[in-house]
Amino acid sequence: MPKLKKQELKDFLEEKVVLYNNPKFIESDPIQIPHQFSKKEDIEISAFLTATIAWGNRKSIIKNANRMMAMLEQSPFQFITQHQESDLEKLIPFVHRTFNGNDFIQFVQSLQHIYKNHQGIEAVFAKHAETDSLQHSIHQFKKIFFEISHLDRTKKHVSDPLKNSAAKRINMFLRWMVRHDKKGVDFGIWNSLSPSQLSCPLDVHSGNVARKLGLLKRKQNDGKALAELDHALRQLDGDDPVKYDFALFGLGVFEGF
Repeated sequence: MPKLKKQELKDFLEEKVVLYNNPKFIESDPIQIPHQFSKKEDIEISAFLTATIAWGNRKSIIKNANRMMAMLEQSPFQFITQHQESDLEKLIPFVHRTFNGNDFIQFVQSLQHIYKNHQGIEAVFAKHAETDSLQHSIHQFKKIFFEISHLDRTKKHVSDPLKNSAAKRINMFLRWMVRHDKKGVDFGIWNSLSPSQLSCPLDVHSGNVARKLGLLKRKQNDGKALAELDHALRQLDGDDPVKYDFALFGLGVFEGF
Protein backbone atom coordinates (compact mmCIF):
# COMPACT_ATOMS: atom_id res chain seq x y z
CA MET A 1 0.00 0.00 0.00
CA PRO A 2 1.46 3.43 -0.90
CA LYS A 3 2.29 5.67 2.05
CA LEU A 4 -0.70 7.86 2.87
CA LYS A 5 -0.45 11.49 3.89
CA LYS A 6 -1.55 12.16 7.47
CA GLN A 7 -5.02 13.44 6.49
CA GLU A 8 -5.58 10.55 4.04
CA LEU A 9 -4.54 8.07 6.72
CA LYS A 10 -6.87 9.69 9.25
CA ASP A 11 -9.79 9.62 6.78
CA PHE A 12 -9.10 5.98 5.90
CA LEU A 13 -8.99 4.92 9.57
CA GLU A 14 -12.05 7.01 10.53
CA GLU A 15 -14.01 5.20 7.83
CA LYS A 16 -12.98 1.83 9.29
CA VAL A 17 -13.86 2.96 12.83
CA VAL A 18 -17.41 3.69 11.64
CA LEU A 19 -17.52 0.28 9.96
CA TYR A 20 -16.46 -1.72 13.03
CA ASN A 21 -17.38 0.38 16.09
CA ASN A 22 -21.03 -0.71 16.14
CA PRO A 23 -23.16 -3.35 17.89
CA LYS A 24 -22.49 -5.99 15.19
CA PHE A 25 -18.89 -6.07 16.43
CA ILE A 26 -20.12 -7.52 19.76
CA GLU A 27 -21.45 -10.72 18.16
CA SER A 28 -18.01 -12.23 17.58
CA ASP A 29 -16.04 -10.41 20.28
CA PRO A 30 -15.34 -11.29 23.94
CA ILE A 31 -16.85 -7.90 24.91
CA GLN A 32 -20.20 -9.72 24.67
CA ILE A 33 -19.56 -11.25 28.13
CA PRO A 34 -19.73 -8.02 30.18
CA HIS A 35 -22.68 -6.96 27.98
CA GLN A 36 -24.70 -9.68 29.75
CA PHE A 37 -24.67 -7.60 32.96
CA SER A 38 -26.18 -4.28 34.02
CA LYS A 39 -24.62 -3.56 37.45
CA LYS A 40 -21.38 -1.57 37.29
CA GLU A 41 -19.36 -3.99 39.44
CA ASP A 42 -20.62 -7.04 37.54
CA ILE A 43 -19.68 -5.38 34.24
CA GLU A 44 -16.15 -4.45 35.34
CA ILE A 45 -15.40 -7.80 37.02
CA SER A 46 -16.74 -9.88 34.11
CA ALA A 47 -14.82 -7.62 31.71
CA PHE A 48 -11.58 -7.94 33.69
CA LEU A 49 -11.82 -11.74 33.91
CA THR A 50 -12.76 -12.04 30.23
CA ALA A 51 -9.88 -9.77 29.16
CA THR A 52 -7.50 -11.83 31.33
CA ILE A 53 -8.15 -14.97 29.28
CA ALA A 54 -8.43 -13.14 25.94
CA TRP A 55 -5.70 -14.89 24.03
CA GLY A 56 -5.98 -17.61 21.44
CA ASN A 57 -9.11 -18.54 19.54
CA ARG A 58 -11.95 -16.03 20.05
CA LYS A 59 -14.65 -18.73 20.14
CA SER A 60 -12.85 -20.56 22.95
CA ILE A 61 -12.26 -17.28 24.83
CA ILE A 62 -16.02 -16.56 24.72
CA LYS A 63 -16.92 -20.13 25.68
CA ASN A 64 -14.53 -20.17 28.64
CA ALA A 65 -15.46 -16.68 29.82
CA ASN A 66 -19.12 -17.80 29.86
CA ARG A 67 -18.00 -20.81 31.88
CA MET A 68 -16.27 -18.48 34.36
CA MET A 69 -19.50 -16.50 34.80
CA ALA A 70 -21.49 -19.71 35.38
CA MET A 71 -18.96 -20.75 38.05
CA LEU A 72 -19.45 -17.35 39.71
CA GLU A 73 -23.21 -18.04 39.71
CA GLN A 74 -23.86 -15.24 37.16
CA SER A 75 -23.26 -12.72 39.99
CA PRO A 76 -19.53 -12.02 39.87
CA PHE A 77 -19.54 -9.10 42.33
CA GLN A 78 -21.64 -10.95 44.89
CA PHE A 79 -19.52 -14.09 44.57
CA ILE A 80 -16.25 -12.17 44.89
CA THR A 81 -17.27 -10.12 47.91
CA GLN A 82 -19.34 -12.73 49.77
CA HIS A 83 -17.94 -16.19 48.96
CA GLN A 84 -16.98 -18.69 51.65
CA GLU A 85 -13.70 -20.60 51.48
CA SER A 86 -15.65 -23.75 50.51
CA ASP A 87 -17.18 -21.96 47.46
CA LEU A 88 -13.72 -21.65 45.90
CA GLU A 89 -13.25 -25.40 45.46
CA LYS A 90 -15.71 -25.53 42.59
CA LEU A 91 -13.46 -23.13 40.59
CA ILE A 92 -10.59 -25.66 40.52
CA PRO A 93 -11.67 -27.48 37.29
CA PHE A 94 -11.47 -24.24 35.26
CA VAL A 95 -8.78 -24.04 32.59
CA HIS A 96 -8.06 -21.77 29.62
CA ARG A 97 -4.64 -22.24 28.05
CA THR A 98 -2.18 -21.65 30.95
CA PHE A 99 -4.78 -19.98 33.20
CA ASN A 100 -6.09 -22.67 35.56
CA GLY A 101 -8.44 -23.07 38.50
CA ASN A 102 -5.79 -22.07 41.04
CA ASP A 103 -5.20 -18.85 39.11
CA PHE A 104 -8.96 -18.27 39.01
CA ILE A 105 -9.18 -18.66 42.81
CA GLN A 106 -6.27 -16.24 43.23
CA PHE A 107 -8.03 -13.70 41.00
CA VAL A 108 -11.22 -14.00 43.05
CA GLN A 109 -9.27 -13.43 46.28
CA SER A 110 -7.27 -10.50 44.86
CA LEU A 111 -10.43 -8.86 43.50
CA GLN A 112 -12.10 -9.28 46.88
CA HIS A 113 -9.09 -7.54 48.45
CA ILE A 114 -9.39 -4.66 45.94
CA TYR A 115 -13.11 -4.14 46.63
CA LYS A 116 -12.74 -4.47 50.42
CA ASN A 117 -9.57 -2.45 50.94
CA HIS A 118 -9.08 -0.20 47.88
CA GLN A 119 -12.62 0.97 46.91
CA GLY A 120 -12.73 -1.19 43.79
CA ILE A 121 -10.93 -1.59 40.47
CA GLU A 122 -11.75 1.85 39.06
CA ALA A 123 -10.44 3.60 42.17
CA VAL A 124 -7.08 1.80 41.89
CA PHE A 125 -6.59 2.81 38.26
CA ALA A 126 -7.81 6.38 38.82
CA LYS A 127 -5.54 6.93 41.84
CA HIS A 128 -2.36 6.15 39.93
CA ALA A 129 -3.26 7.58 36.49
CA GLU A 130 -1.01 10.05 34.72
CA THR A 131 -2.51 12.77 32.56
CA ASP A 132 -1.61 11.12 29.26
CA SER A 133 -1.21 7.43 30.16
CA LEU A 134 -2.54 4.57 32.28
CA GLN A 135 0.57 2.41 31.96
CA HIS A 136 1.87 3.45 35.40
CA SER A 137 -1.62 2.70 36.74
CA ILE A 138 -1.43 -0.85 35.38
CA HIS A 139 1.90 -1.34 37.17
CA GLN A 140 0.41 -0.11 40.47
CA PHE A 141 -2.72 -2.22 39.95
CA LYS A 142 -0.56 -5.34 39.62
CA LYS A 143 1.30 -4.47 42.85
CA ILE A 144 -1.97 -4.05 44.76
CA PHE A 145 -3.49 -7.16 43.14
CA PHE A 146 -0.67 -9.29 44.51
CA GLU A 147 -0.06 -7.55 47.86
CA ILE A 148 -2.06 -10.33 49.56
CA SER A 149 -0.67 -13.86 49.92
CA HIS A 150 -0.58 -15.28 46.38
CA LEU A 151 0.64 -18.02 44.08
CA ASP A 152 3.77 -17.01 42.26
CA ARG A 153 2.58 -18.71 39.06
CA THR A 154 -0.47 -16.40 38.84
CA LYS A 155 1.60 -13.20 38.54
CA LYS A 156 2.27 -13.86 34.85
CA HIS A 157 -1.46 -13.37 34.15
CA VAL A 158 -1.32 -9.66 34.99
CA SER A 159 1.03 -7.71 32.71
CA ASP A 160 3.41 -4.99 33.83
CA PRO A 161 4.13 -2.18 31.32
CA LEU A 162 7.10 -1.04 33.40
CA LYS A 163 8.70 -4.37 32.47
CA ASN A 164 8.23 -3.44 28.79
CA SER A 165 4.98 -5.40 28.30
CA ALA A 166 2.42 -4.04 25.82
CA ALA A 167 -0.21 -5.21 28.38
CA LYS A 168 -2.64 -5.89 25.54
CA ARG A 169 -5.36 -7.50 27.60
CA ILE A 170 -5.46 -4.87 30.36
CA ASN A 171 -5.40 -2.05 27.80
CA MET A 172 -8.35 -3.72 26.07
CA PHE A 173 -10.19 -3.97 29.40
CA LEU A 174 -9.49 -0.27 30.05
CA ARG A 175 -10.82 0.62 26.60
CA TRP A 176 -14.05 -1.21 27.41
CA MET A 177 -14.45 0.60 30.76
CA VAL A 178 -13.37 4.14 29.85
CA ARG A 179 -14.35 4.77 26.21
CA HIS A 180 -17.92 5.99 25.87
CA ASP A 181 -18.49 5.33 22.18
CA LYS A 182 -22.25 6.09 22.04
CA LYS A 183 -22.48 3.07 19.72
CA GLY A 184 -23.19 0.52 22.42
CA VAL A 185 -19.87 -1.35 22.18
CA ASP A 186 -17.49 0.15 24.79
CA PHE A 187 -19.18 0.82 28.14
CA GLY A 188 -17.71 4.13 29.33
CA ILE A 189 -18.77 3.47 32.93
CA TRP A 190 -15.56 4.78 34.53
CA ASN A 191 -16.02 8.55 34.67
CA SER A 192 -12.89 9.18 36.73
CA LEU A 193 -10.70 8.46 33.68
CA SER A 194 -10.65 9.90 30.19
CA PRO A 195 -10.39 8.20 26.76
CA SER A 196 -7.40 10.48 26.06
CA GLN A 197 -5.40 8.47 28.65
CA LEU A 198 -5.97 5.11 26.97
CA SER A 199 -3.49 3.00 25.02
CA CYS A 200 -4.28 0.76 22.07
CA PRO A 201 -4.46 -2.98 22.81
CA LEU A 202 -1.45 -4.00 20.74
CA ASP A 203 -1.56 -7.55 19.37
CA VAL A 204 -0.43 -9.45 16.28
CA HIS A 205 -3.31 -8.08 14.15
CA SER A 206 -3.24 -4.42 15.19
CA GLY A 207 0.58 -4.43 15.20
CA ASN A 208 0.88 -5.80 11.66
CA VAL A 209 -1.72 -3.36 10.28
CA ALA A 210 -0.08 -0.42 12.13
CA ARG A 211 3.28 -1.30 10.54
CA LYS A 212 1.79 -1.55 7.06
CA LEU A 213 0.21 1.88 7.50
CA GLY A 214 3.47 3.41 8.77
CA LEU A 215 2.12 4.05 12.30
CA LEU A 216 4.68 1.74 13.87
CA LYS A 217 8.27 0.89 13.02
CA ARG A 218 9.35 -1.28 15.96
CA LYS A 219 9.27 -4.99 15.14
CA GLN A 220 8.29 -6.47 18.54
CA ASN A 221 4.86 -5.92 20.10
CA ASP A 222 6.19 -4.70 23.44
CA GLY A 223 5.94 -1.66 25.71
CA LYS A 224 8.24 0.43 23.51
CA ALA A 225 6.12 -0.36 20.44
CA LEU A 226 3.01 0.61 22.38
CA ALA A 227 4.51 4.00 23.27
CA GLU A 228 5.35 4.54 19.58
CA LEU A 229 1.84 3.57 18.46
CA ASP A 230 0.27 5.71 21.22
CA HIS A 231 2.21 8.72 19.96
CA ALA A 232 1.10 8.12 16.34
CA LEU A 233 -2.60 7.64 17.22
CA ARG A 234 -2.62 10.70 19.49
CA GLN A 235 -1.45 12.73 16.48
CA LEU A 236 -4.62 11.63 14.67
CA ASP A 237 -7.03 12.14 17.58
CA GLY A 238 -5.74 13.24 20.98
CA ASP A 239 -9.15 12.99 22.65
CA ASP A 240 -10.00 9.43 21.61
CA PRO A 241 -6.88 7.75 20.20
CA VAL A 242 -8.02 4.21 20.97
CA LYS A 243 -11.08 4.33 18.72
CA TYR A 244 -8.55 3.39 16.02
CA ASP A 245 -8.21 -0.02 17.69
CA PHE A 246 -11.47 -0.91 15.90
CA ALA A 247 -9.93 0.06 12.57
CA LEU A 248 -6.59 -1.72 13.10
CA PHE A 249 -8.18 -4.86 14.52
CA GLY A 250 -10.97 -4.94 11.93
CA LEU A 251 -8.54 -4.48 9.05
CA GLY A 252 -6.37 -7.30 10.40
CA VAL A 253 -8.99 -9.84 11.47
CA PHE A 254 -11.89 -9.26 9.11
CA GLU A 255 -10.13 -7.93 6.02
CA GLY A 256 -6.77 -9.72 6.19
CA PHE A 257 -5.16 -6.34 5.41
